[in-house]
Amino acid sequence: MTGNHKDTSITRRRALVVSGGTVAAGGLAVAGFQSAFADGTDTSTDADATASASSTSGECMTLMSSVTEGPYYLDGALVRKDITEGKAGVPLTLRLTVVDATDGCTPVKGAAVEIWHCDAWGYYSGYTTANPGGSAPAESEEGDSADDNTYLRGYQIAHANGVVKFETIFPGWYTPRTCHIHVKVHTGGEKEDGTYEGGKVNYTGQLFFDDTIAEEIFTLDPYAKHTGSYTVLADDMVYDGGGASSGLLTLKAVHKKDPSKGYKGSLTLGIDPDAENTGAGSGGGGTPPSGAPTGAPPTDSASPSASASS
Repeated sequence: MTGNHKDTSITRRRALVVSGGTVAAGGLAVAGFQSAFADGTDTSTDADATASASSTSGECMTLMSSVTEGPYYLDGALVRKDITEGKAGVPLTLRLTVVDATDGCTPVKGAAVEIWHCDAWGYYSGYTTANPGGSAPAESEEGDSADDNTYLRGYQIAHANGVVKFETIFPGWYTPRTCHIHVKVHTGGEKEDGTYEGGKVNYTGQLFFDDTIAEEIFTLDPYAKHTGSYTVLADDMVYDGGGASSGLLTLKAVHKKDPSKGYKGSLTLGIDPDAENTGAGSGGGGTPPSGAPTGAPPTDSASPSASASS
């Protein structure tokens, strides 16, 4: 992975789609890949600590701004904690807490949190022929037993504390995006036939990773087999630099001296349960270098070959 930008003086435009469909665009100076990582922020705060529903000042956190769902969304993800399906990569335990930011940050019981992300080489299930940019082996060369229609996608339903947990892998990347995980929060529906049906989408967002940690992960196998120019946080078209309120995860290494052992990530999502924002059709999500995804989505993404569990 070269990871170096050719011209550090270039200014790029990025778009952030906020709740209600308003688009805010602005200029951003592009920093060199190596220098951006050198200035990375240490986010190794304890991710296992019980998530607080309020800030240290006692005031409720602000609402999370909804952003585009991107080009790789599929309906019918399975309700399950472990979404890996045998995909190779650095383990990631993800803990997300859903709170009502309009009501003192009280936990949202029954909220269904849906996530999806690419594998270590930048491929999404349902779109396994879409070019991730740079140079990477074909997704089929990984040799795993994952279902090409369902891997690295899933739902979890929050209990009374508003918390959900997922077992997954640290995602890879695709051009022109930084490393990220997509997320939707649904309310008002119910588990049915192994997936989540009905209700509405209150929040559509993306979760992001500290550049310094991402750089270290991408030197490991199987990530290192995907080479090319990686986009840092400061140069991403969706992340707006707002830290946790913009989706930046708090990360803690399972073993400080061996990143291959995995990470624990956490974040509190402050939503409005009365709002609706699917993110569908929104701009700013990023597409592969060749344009729209070339892999056709499956007709039934909740394949029987991938087991569902609560």
